[in-house]
Amino acid sequence: MKGLYFQQSSTDEEITFVFQERENLPVTEDNFVKLQVKACALSQINTKLLAEMKMKKDLFPVGREIAGIVLDGILPLDSEDPGLCEVVRVHEHYLVHKPEKVTWTEAAGSIRDGVRAYTALHYLSYVSPGKSVLIMDGASAFGTIAIQLAHHRGAKVISTACSLEDKQCLERFRPPIARVIDVSNGKVHVAESCLEETGGLGVDIVLDAGVRLYSKDDEPAVKLQLLPHKHDIITLLGVGGHWVTTEENLQLDPPDSHCLFLKGATLAFLNDEVWNLSNVQQGKYLCILKDVMEKLSTGVFRPQLDEPIPLYEAKVSMEAVQKHQGRKKQVVQF
Repeated sequence: MKGLYFQQSSTDEEITFVFQERENLPVTEDNFVKLQVKACALSQINTKLLAEMKMKKDLFPVGREIAGIVLDGILPLDSEDPGLCEVVRVHEHYLVHKPEKVTWTEAAGSIRDGVRAYTALHYLSYVSPGKSVLIMDGASAFGTIAIQLAHHRGAKVISTACSLEDKQCLERFRPPIARVIDVSNGKVHVAESCLEETGGLGVDIVLDAGVRLYSKDDEPAVKLQLLPHKHDIITLLGVGGHWVTTEENLQLDPPDSHCLFLKGATLAFLNDEVWNLSNVQQGKYLCILKDVMEKLSTGVFRPQLDEPIPLYEAKVSMEAVQKHQGRKKQVVQF
């Protein structure tokens, strides 16, 4: 039985994924179950986090968002089993029931982004009816779920588009997005557009997709074009607003902090691995997983999935995912 692994000794320029034969799974221990995998979604591996957590194994298992017979879930960060394998052994505390209406690929392809969106909008920013929400890069797999969840809670959604195709995708949303800001040409000012849309009050919740921290001369050209500067986010944030950032190396100068202080605003970091890093929050984590599956089942949101791929194509697809190539979620179907 083969599984896919990430070779941690590989460089960023030459990322290496390999199939390895695995030994037969040991007899199931207490609270562990064997899971026949039907689908596994592919997400980028955070190599920096693995290094910080001292998880420097030569081969790191690939694929943690899995759906199998009756059950589905996210494998913990320290799992020895790759999700890209026919059978895995997993602790029951990381599993929730899959609703009958939800397909294997939908379950695997939406659960991680669903948990991220749920965490950002419900636990870090408390979205509610009437609030305005700016979701950066809304046409991404994560952004589409965040938009749908925000709409479900009655929020007014503003989003940015990084290309003409993304803009057309966002304009097809129902209910419609209040404003789609096309940043693909680098000429549109996000802060001005948001302030205009909110009558100068600013938005209540900002969910970024990364921000620029430095001057134009110090940033890569691609990042310079598509991402707003941190000052833009602070400017467009309303009084009492919540800024949820995915920028793990965010740097705020004293004037930035003072502006946030004057607005009574809060800053939160969205780390989608946080639920797996502490067992203290296990019950809350399982509630999120269950609610994500229920909302998927009732049609509150639909994931943006690419066509399912067979296992033998997983290596090439994972290399593309690791390099941030492709917009839709990749799912391996068994």
